[in-house]
Amino acid sequence: MDISIDPVAAVTNDDVKRLDRQGVFHSWSTQGSLDPLVIKSGAGCKLWDFDGREYLDFSSQLVNTNIGHQHPKVIAAIKAQAETLTTIAPAHANLARGEAAARILARAPKGFAKVFFTNAGADANENAIRMARAFTQRDKVLSAYRSYHGSTGSAIAATGDFRRVPNEFARGHVHFFNPFLYRTEFWSRDEEEECARALQHLRRVIECEGPGSIAAILLESIPGTAGVLVPPRGYLQGVRKLADEFGIVLILDEVMAGFGRTGKWLALEHFDVVPDLITFAKGVNSGYVPAGGVMVAQPLSDYFDEHFFYGGLTYSGHPLAMAAIVATLDAMDEEGVVENAASIGSRLLGPGIAALAERHEVIGEVRGLGVFHAIELVSDRQRRTPLGAEQMGRLKRAMVTRGLLPFVVENRIHVVPPCIVTPAEVEQGLAIIDEALSELA
Repeated sequence: MDISIDPVAAVTNDDVKRLDRQGVFHSWSTQGSLDPLVIKSGAGCKLWDFDGREYLDFSSQLVNTNIGHQHPKVIAAIKAQAETLTTIAPAHANLARGEAAARILARAPKGFAKVFFTNAGADANENAIRMARAFTQRDKVLSAYRSYHGSTGSAIAATGDFRRVPNEFARGHVHFFNPFLYRTEFWSRDEEEECARALQHLRRVIECEGPGSIAAILLESIPGTAGVLVPPRGYLQGVRKLADEFGIVLILDEVMAGFGRTGKWLALEHFDVVPDLITFAKGVNSGYVPAGGVMVAQPLSDYFDEHFFYGGLTYSGHPLAMAAIVATLDAMDEEGVVENAASIGSRLLGPGIAALAERHEVIGEVRGLGVFHAIELVSDRQRRTPLGAEQMGRLKRAMVTRGLLPFVVENRIHVVPPCIVTPAEVEQGLAIIDEALSELA
């Protein structure tokens, strides 16, 4: 059956949606009930459909378009690389790949030596786990229940949320509770107590699992999909001390939080902590061409100078993706994009969502850094009862109808616009959220 679109006729939203529903199998979905939003084009923080409808992107898609849509310098770099060399095997030395590694290491903490390139964040975490297991000659990986690390084999097993359960095919994964005072597992009264009790809990998990069996602790610097859970002061430093005490590799997942999202080049800079491996993707080139990777500290890099690394990807360091990384990081540096994210977050976005919490009883808590915030919605503030799925669906529809693309997870609105967002766009987005919350009430 021919399901293509007539090349002469004007394309409509309905045409694109028909093609999609007839041929595309979507991720994390029940296929028969889908009604996807159609998007034709974008620029900066704005997107348009085929009927000319404009949307303000307050989701950064999957929290990845940190530099915004269709940045001209990144588009030009991809085109220039395509004219020179579109693809090359990872065994060869390639200028774009070397330049990308140099740019990334310039933003890494002191003592990082190499970058292993992957295609996305999930396989970055896969390969970081592989490196840790090889380096320590141990098997177990500890990660948090409130986490998301990707949908591939070990990455989804390391993930803590419900999507892990049907996909637990990888071995050696153990979970623990990371700190989250608003929904504390430790009956804590304040951030200091939550931090101390969470670290004691992790120590006991390590002791009970057997320190000599644990290869790595894998943590998001700031858990993103789980709710933008900014860890209490001292927590990541405490995890670093536990890892050192027991000879465990510390992997910090910066896939969502890295490259400007929190108002720093890397989110770990907020916490004065240096891991052994750092995974990244998303914001490193805003997803213009899929790319991710692992930053490798000197001791692990030295180990693999003498030991074979059993890992590889056909498209590791793909030239088009590497050119996009170089152009993205250069443009972010030249245009003060990270500084903009910090300023917008502290002056406008953070205070703006705090003001929403003052006006709307349905908001239980707000939290975040830079352009990485979450609004937690509840049906009862005293009991902190999460707002139900039906009401969250109504709220999302109200925002989209008003021209805002939100990032909605469970009972939360994640307020995560591109790092280039302007004050006027922040005002517009928060006004729409305000109106939608009022309508819900």
